[in-house]
Amino acid sequence: MIADKSKLIPRVCYEIFVRSFCDSNGDGIGDLKGIISKLDYLADLGIEAIWLTPVHPSPSYHKYDVVDYFGIEPEYGTIYDFRRLLYEAHKRKIEIYLDLIVNHTSTLHPWFTEARKSADNRFREFYWWMTPPQIETLGLAERETSDDSQVVYPWHDNQEDQEKYYGLFYVGMPDLNYHSPALRTELEKIIDFWLVEIGVDGFRLDAARHIYPEWEKQHSLEFWDFFAGLIKKSNPNAFTVGEVWAETEEVAPYFNHLDATFHFDLSFALQRILISERDENLVEKLLESYTLFAQYNPHFIDAIMLTNHDQERIGSVVENHQEKIKLAASMLLTLPGQVYIYYGEEIGMLGSKPDPHIREPFLWSDNEEDTKEITHWIDAKFTTTKTVKPLSRQTGDPHSIYCHYRSLIHLRKKQPALGQIFEPNLASVNLYDDQLMAFLRTHESSPLLVIHNLSGLKKQITLPGILSDFRHVIFSNDPGIFGQFTGGNLSAYSSLILAANPEQADSPLIGQ
Repeated sequence: MIADKSKLIPRVCYEIFVRSFCDSNGDGIGDLKGIISKLDYLADLGIEAIWLTPVHPSPSYHKYDVVDYFGIEPEYGTIYDFRRLLYEAHKRKIEIYLDLIVNHTSTLHPWFTEARKSADNRFREFYWWMTPPQIETLGLAERETSDDSQVVYPWHDNQEDQEKYYGLFYVGMPDLNYHSPALRTELEKIIDFWLVEIGVDGFRLDAARHIYPEWEKQHSLEFWDFFAGLIKKSNPNAFTVGEVWAETEEVAPYFNHLDATFHFDLSFALQRILISERDENLVEKLLESYTLFAQYNPHFIDAIMLTNHDQERIGSVVENHQEKIKLAASMLLTLPGQVYIYYGEEIGMLGSKPDPHIREPFLWSDNEEDTKEITHWIDAKFTTTKTVKPLSRQTGDPHSIYCHYRSLIHLRKKQPALGQIFEPNLASVNLYDDQLMAFLRTHESSPLLVIHNLSGLKKQITLPGILSDFRHVIFSNDPGIFGQFTGGNLSAYSSLILAANPEQADSPLIGQ
């Protein structure tokens, strides 16, 4: 599937873990009406698309083990609530991407409850089954853990059955087998329902590299070619972004069939840089990845993020260091690509494994009357009013993490060089100090020079003569830098964006 360059692609997206975002009815669980009530907030922040974690009926708190692909989890609302969410989001020019789990189902899904009954059940072919001798002969009894699955023994017993079933992620999540033509027909119905009958704008695709198990992974790309055909048939304008949790070389071929994939290598590089306070030739590595991606799809979309619902929150990665949290946002929001912000990053939320604690409730307020909308399905361990300022106390503070995010998001949308999606516009700038990260966001009429001080020390900035035209400040969170900058000190953990065109600096963002 090749992205259509004529289609306006959302530049800034927002991942919502539905259970934790906003509670509309006081049961302690986030829901669709709660999200609807916060659409004005998201629009004002500058969000153009929302990725919703799964909303289908499921026995788990996270909903990644689907029981019904056509339904809405009752805890979250109804299909009518979902339709209203779409309507209200579209009114605000916000798209909705649905998390579509096509790698596995719940063991409670009717397909699996039938399949496990007997080897000759017609749904048996929807899943992977082998006898223990077959598993041993093929050497498949154990696997090495990966970033996205810590399961070592992926074959699971089915009571009084000679065969085991394969579940890469969990005993309660049996993997689907797309060698089955009947299963592929069911998938077509699911896609058509959500894209045509309901009208979602696209899908985030879970576990994309595991669609076929490791011993048949050569079939995975063929599957995504088939999948892209289904999307084109239902809605050619629908957007697809895949979770291919792997190194760049393995990710690249997926751009043949998906509009975007998440850039995990970049995510982990940014985390390492924030910890070490040293660049690791990030720009050069990104340029190499762009060259590789373009070989498969010249219109690839690089989906970039700091972290997501499966990773330690960036606030905890940097040990709640407020200036580093801002620096993380500055780096993310000045690099090329389609940005994904994990809910709560914009207020500095914290969270470390196990998984429930990287998905804690969003802190809307510490005012007793307004705390009713804060979910309480879990007792927060990391993000509390003692560790994180609620949104209500950040909105009026120009130096808050929230205001920093909001300023940079709006700048990204305003400046063409920052908001470019296709054909990433990036060039390296060497300032001869690995505690400085500098690069150009090239553009035919309005290029920008970006400089980040990665360290806790003031840094002397001397611009190369060839960049002397870049002196008009359009963003600085160093209060000592404003107006024009031709060289001098950049304070610790601060960022600076300079334009060559003075008209770009009509409304600079200073000291945010």
